[in-house]
Amino acid sequence: MTNTVTNLRKNPLAVRQPLLVIAAAIAMLGALPSVQAQTAAPADNAMVRLIRGLIQSGALTKDVGEALLAQAQTEALAAQQTQRLAAAAPANGGGARVEPGDVRVPYISATVRDQIRDDLKSEVMAQAKAEGWAAPNETPEWTKRIRIEGDMRVRNESRFYSSGNSNEITDWNQLNASGPYDINKNTNKDNPYLLNRTKDRTNQLRIRARLGILADISENTTAGIRLATGSDNNPVSTTQTLGGGLSKKNIWLDQAWVSYKFADWVTVTGGRFANPFVSTDMLFSNDLNLDGLAAQFTKTLSNTDVTVFGTLGLVPLEYSADNAPSRDQDKMNSQNKWLIGAQVGASWKLNAENKVRGALGYYDFKNIEGQVSNSCFFFATSCSTDWSRPAFVQGGNTMMLLRKLTVNPADPANTVQPQYVGLASKFQLLDVNLRWDTRVAGHYGLRLDANYIRNLAFDQNEMIKRSQGGIVNNFRGTDGTTAEFQSGGNAYMLQATLGNPNPSVRGDWNVLLGYKRIDPDALPDAYNDSTFHQGGTNARGYYLGATYAVDKNTSLGGRWSATKAVFGPPTTIDTLQLELNTRF
Repeated sequence: MTNTVTNLRKNPLAVRQPLLVIAAAIAMLGALPSVQAQTAAPADNAMVRLIRGLIQSGALTKDVGEALLAQAQTEALAAQQTQRLAAAAPANGGGARVEPGDVRVPYISATVRDQIRDDLKSEVMAQAKAEGWAAPNETPEWTKRIRIEGDMRVRNESRFYSSGNSNEITDWNQLNASGPYDINKNTNKDNPYLLNRTKDRTNQLRIRARLGILADISENTTAGIRLATGSDNNPVSTTQTLGGGLSKKNIWLDQAWVSYKFADWVTVTGGRFANPFVSTDMLFSNDLNLDGLAAQFTKTLSNTDVTVFGTLGLVPLEYSADNAPSRDQDKMNSQNKWLIGAQVGASWKLNAENKVRGALGYYDFKNIEGQVSNSCFFFATSCSTDWSRPAFVQGGNTMMLLRKLTVNPADPANTVQPQYVGLASKFQLLDVNLRWDTRVAGHYGLRLDANYIRNLAFDQNEMIKRSQGGIVNNFRGTDGTTAEFQSGGNAYMLQATLGNPNPSVRGDWNVLLGYKRIDPDALPDAYNDSTFHQGGTNARGYYLGATYAVDKNTSLGGRWSATKAVFGPPTTIDTLQLELNTRF
C-alpha cells in the first residue's frame, strides 16, 4: 500500500480523472472482502475486472492501476484461501487441511482494510484540494501564482510659449541622430535641427497604456514582463501621441526581470526593471526603467518603528558597437557607459499622525562625458571619439564638439566640418531626499517633499579645458565666446501635497504645489521628467495640480507648470495637462 500512495504522490495527474469512479473503486475495495467471505471468489473477481477496465479507459495510469490491481488480487487470493481452510476444517478436527500447491496469505482484518482505504482516500483528496482540482470549478494551482496588472491614461496636453523666446534652440538629440552636421556656414547653408519654442500647441491628445504579468515562481523567486505604448524608444516616456492618420500605435517591451530573495532583508533583481531608488522626477522620470542589476536591502529595527533600507545598482547605459567604425578595417576598442548607484535611508513612524523618511544617494555616471577626438580628416567617415556622443538627450546640458578635424590647407575656409556633440561635464551626483507625512486641520493628510542634488564633478574651467574651446551652448550673449559661458551644478525641489497622495477610492482627492530649479549641469538631462520645461535641465519654475478619484482606481487630474531657462537664450514654457487615469 505504501507503494500505491507513493505512486499517487509522484503522479497526481493520474488520479485527476473522474474522482467519482475512483471513489467508487475505493469503496468497493473496502466492501469486497466481506462478500468474498460468503461466496467463492473467482480468479478474476469484480474488483480486479473493474481496476483493469479503469486502466484500459485511461481513468488510472498504468503504475497506479497496477498497484491497486496487485492489492485486489492479494485480497481475492486471501479470501479463496480462507474459504478452502474453512471447508477442510471438519475433516481435520477443526484444523486446516493443507493441500499440495496451497499458498498461505496472511489474513487482513476488516479494521486494517478500513484503515488502508481511509488513508488512501484522505491522502488523495488532500492533494486534490491543495492543487485545486478536487472541485469542478476550481482553477489550476499554477494560475494562483500569476498576477496581471496594468494602467491606462488619456491626456490632453497644451503648450504655450512666450513671444520673446529664442527661435534658435538647437535639437541636439536630432543633430546626433541624423549627423554628423556640417558646422561650416560656407559649405552648409542649412540650419541644424531646431526646436519649436515660439508657436503654441493648444491641444494634443495622448495616451499611455501598460500591461504587466507577474509570476510567483516560488517563495523566493519572482519574474515580471510588462508591455507599454510609446511614440519612440526614448527612456523617459511611454506616452503615445494620437492622430498620425489613424495609424496603429507602437508597443514596446517596457520591463523584463527576475528577482530572487536571498533572505527576508535582501532581494536581487536582474533585467529591465522599475527604478529601485528612492528619488523624485527631478532626477529620474516616473516612466524610467533601468537595465542591469539591483540589490535592495530593508530591515525593521527590533522594538522600534524605524525601518532602514539601501539599494545598490549596476546599470549599463550604452555599449559601443562591435563593428565601429562600420566602414573602416581598423575597429575601435569597446567603450562602455555605466551608472553605478548606491543609496541608504530610513523611515521612522513617530506616531499615528507623523512619519518621516530620508535617503542619501550617490550616482556615478561613468564614461558619459564627451571626448575630443584625435586629428581626423574632414572626409573621414568616422573619428576616434564618435562613440562618446550620448544616445539620448532632452536638452539643457552643456554640449561640446567632439571631432578635431583637419582642414584642407588649399582651401581652409571652404572645408566641410561634419560634427557630433557630446556632454561637456562629468556627472557624480550627491542626492538628498526628505519626506514628512503628517495631518492638519484634524484629519487632512499633508506630505512635504524636498530634494537636493549636487554634481560633485561639476567644474566649469575643467569643462572648457576638456572641450578645447568647443562648447556650443549656454552662453549669456550671442557671440559664443568662453567668457560668456555660464552653467551650474545644483538642483533642488520643494513640493507640498494636501489630501491623499494616491487617490484610489471614490471621493479621495489631493492638491499639490511645487517649485524646481535645475542648473544646466546639475544632472544628466536624459533621464528626468519630460514635462517640466519639456524635459531636461537648465530650467526653473513652479507647478500646481489636483486629482480627484471618480471611481475605484480611477481619477481625473490636471497640472499646470510655468518654467523658464536658468541660463542662455530666453525660453519660457507653460504646460497644461488634463487627464483620466485608471489602473487594474
